[in-house]
Amino acid sequence: MEIQLEQQQESWSETSSTGSRSTRVGFSGPMSGPLVTPNNKKSSKKSARFKDQEEEDFVEITLDVRDDTVSVQNIRGGDPETALLASRLEKRPSSLSVRLRQVSQELKRMTSSKKFDRVDRTKSGAARALKGLKFMTKNVGTEGWSQVEKRFHELAVEGKLPKTRFSQCIGMNESKEFAGELFDALSRRRGITSASITKDQLREFWEQITDQSFDSRLQTFFDMVDKDADGRITQEEVQEIIALSASANKLSKIQDRAEEYAALIIEELDPDNLGYIEIYNLEMLLLQAPAQSTNITTDSRIMSQMLSQKLVPTKDYNPIKRGFRSLAYFVEDNWKRIWVILLWLSICAALFTWKFIQYKHRAVFDVMGYCVTSAKGAAETLKFNMALILLPVCRNTITWLRSKTKLGMAVPFDDNINFHKVIAFGIAIGVGIHAIAHLTCDFPRLLHATDEEYEPMKPFFGEDRPNNYWWFVKGTEGWTGIAIVVLMAIAYTLAQPWFRRNRLNLPKPLKRLTGFNAFWYSHHLFVIVYGLFIVHGYYLYLSKEWYKKTTWMYLAIPMILYACERLLRAFRSGYKSVKILKVAVYPGNVLALHMSKPQGFKYSSGQYIFVNCPDVSPFQWHPFSITSAPGDDYVSVHIRTLGDWTSQLKAVFAKACQPASSDQSGLLRADMLQGNNIPRMPKLVIDGPYGAPAQDYKNYEVILLVGLGIGATPLISILKDVLNNMKQQKDIEEGMVESGVKNNKRKPFATNRAYFYWVTREQGSFEWFKGVMDDVAEYDKDGIIELHNYCTSVYEEGDARSALITMLQSLHHAKSGVDIVSGTRVKTHFARPNWRSVFKHTALKHPGKRVGVFYCGAHTLVGELKRLSLDFSRKTNTKFDFHKENF
Repeated sequence: MEIQLEQQQESWSETSSTGSRSTRVGFSGPMSGPLVTPNNKKSSKKSARFKDQEEEDFVEITLDVRDDTVSVQNIRGGDPETALLASRLEKRPSSLSVRLRQVSQELKRMTSSKKFDRVDRTKSGAARALKGLKFMTKNVGTEGWSQVEKRFHELAVEGKLPKTRFSQCIGMNESKEFAGELFDALSRRRGITSASITKDQLREFWEQITDQSFDSRLQTFFDMVDKDADGRITQEEVQEIIALSASANKLSKIQDRAEEYAALIIEELDPDNLGYIEIYNLEMLLLQAPAQSTNITTDSRIMSQMLSQKLVPTKDYNPIKRGFRSLAYFVEDNWKRIWVILLWLSICAALFTWKFIQYKHRAVFDVMGYCVTSAKGAAETLKFNMALILLPVCRNTITWLRSKTKLGMAVPFDDNINFHKVIAFGIAIGVGIHAIAHLTCDFPRLLHATDEEYEPMKPFFGEDRPNNYWWFVKGTEGWTGIAIVVLMAIAYTLAQPWFRRNRLNLPKPLKRLTGFNAFWYSHHLFVIVYGLFIVHGYYLYLSKEWYKKTTWMYLAIPMILYACERLLRAFRSGYKSVKILKVAVYPGNVLALHMSKPQGFKYSSGQYIFVNCPDVSPFQWHPFSITSAPGDDYVSVHIRTLGDWTSQLKAVFAKACQPASSDQSGLLRADMLQGNNIPRMPKLVIDGPYGAPAQDYKNYEVILLVGLGIGATPLISILKDVLNNMKQQKDIEEGMVESGVKNNKRKPFATNRAYFYWVTREQGSFEWFKGVMDDVAEYDKDGIIELHNYCTSVYEEGDARSALITMLQSLHHAKSGVDIVSGTRVKTHFARPNWRSVFKHTALKHPGKRVGVFYCGAHTLVGELKRLSLDFSRKTNTKFDFHKENF
């Protein structure tokens, strides 16, 4: 193609109408190449002709320019899009010269759009990209011009909006630097040199950045990069916009390497070494980028539509049927929990009733009435619950029952901690009824009883009737009961999430009394509580025979079992003092510890261990998921510093580390295997392993793993186990290992498909498990494991603030196979996943299968994932079993 300019001298026709001057200007040509605007009454008509090899395209637009308006008089040639673009020139100009400059720029953009025909916009990737480059997304500016106008009046200074307040006015508060560059680009386009704009100018800005035309959005983005407005982008300008985009998306590593990435883009788009790129190069890079969306692309469209129809909520206007269906769904989803809770409530009710009736037929009932029957009934439930509450925290027993028996089919072992909390609530109710009945009813009635009424009470309270409350308090029954209530109240209060997780904004002196440490130490007051409880149950007012003092009978077996558990933990930890092999401190306050595997230490992926560091605290043990796989010759954990103990642990190990070299991940590292002069490592003791919900993944052929932040730790162990199994199967197929020997050592591996979704806020988090990601990408040739990393600090796909990052990511991954965000071979997605699409994709891929959904992370996502699991299980033939991690 070639561009020819034909110049004809022509005078402008001038007409006068009501004191106004009109200038009719004719622009003709395909609108490519430079356009010259008149700067005086004399003008030249320039035709820019665009010649193809076979035919010539020619468009002529005639404009009527008056003092305060510009109107399109005539359009020859072109298409409806050309007419639409030309009609947008009819806007309010600030001055004639500025308006003509705008006309020139619009015509240049329309010219460039003809060049874009070389890119096929009908392809799926291009069609998706056409929806991108949005400056106003659902999170920005969705309220419309009325709200922007309202904010203008609030933020304007002397009738003008300063550049510094532009981001706040348009709703782009989180990206002030990006909004500033957008302001400059829009100002350059209109010849505005002031650092503030009027409301009319703001309206023009708003109309442009909310324009739905892709070409308009592309031109705006191009203007942001092209700071000297010469229609060309140099490497320095690309570097600046990369740094700006990286800063807006909190991608510090990309910001540090902006110069390198700018050179990569120029090298790719400027093969002729011209030193610059043009707007059509930018479009080509955007439209030809591979798809970043997680939407279903390979599934049958018809099947997808059918599934979507099934998932549409159905309305049942009959309240009885609707209620019955909801109840049926609830029972189906929670039947294990229901029968356990009903059994527990039945036992408590039976014990209460038995003791209530027993005391109703005793002489004491004539004096104290239903107060004593209620107090004794509550006391009987207290004995049972104080015994039962120890069983859910017998971790070794639960791990053995989970792993070695089939009880897991009927007993919800995953809810052991939740059941522990339910029993604690039952104890609180029992203590309340027992104490209130005694203090407010029983004792006052006894103090005010007549001599005749008191006569049957002498065998229990003595010959002399008590004359005040102090008589009850100073007795063994009294002070032990009060001490039990106080200690229980402390432990129960500090165990609440508001105190245990430091969610309350308390003064510093009180802040020290909360947190995990306070929870841990206060919970160990149970040793004193149980001692007082046994004493309190032995010195009873109304029971003197030893066989009627049944408190110790309730507690004997559970306390012996729990004591054996603690002795076993102490014995195991005594010889499980491990040797530190490797230490790494990663961004995001994460400490990775690789330890030697103790002799005879066997575990399953998904399980966890307790860790103790005597240099930090000789008493505290904290649970952490194992991130290594059973086949590894070491044991590893990744610990995020969230409290006092973990912060101190990180500080202790950081002292023994050195800054990481350029070829190593992390901030600080220490590797004992390299034989360097490394300071003495702190002593570390482990106890475990203990069972967790994630270890049941082997029961499923298809697993869906979802981790938030550091919650990915147990899931990483599962990925490594699946990967090691793949390698093992490959060795068996190649005859390197005898299958019979291996199969005798472990159970058959049922999992043959794994989907892993990891969502994290920080770019540095991807360093935590970089090696695992690369190993999966390298060895998983059959696509058994599907990895999806999400970085939520990056704006969603289609947002102009992340557009250049998306382009750069696709280009860099295509050339080197490495993702610029995560630094791994796995491509990173932006923003948060569409979980409904994730489940839909899985259901379409695996019809008729049972999928194990395993989640570990913040509680915020539990409700949505559980609801989707139930919804898809009910309305499709793919069943989803949801499991969440608990400690």
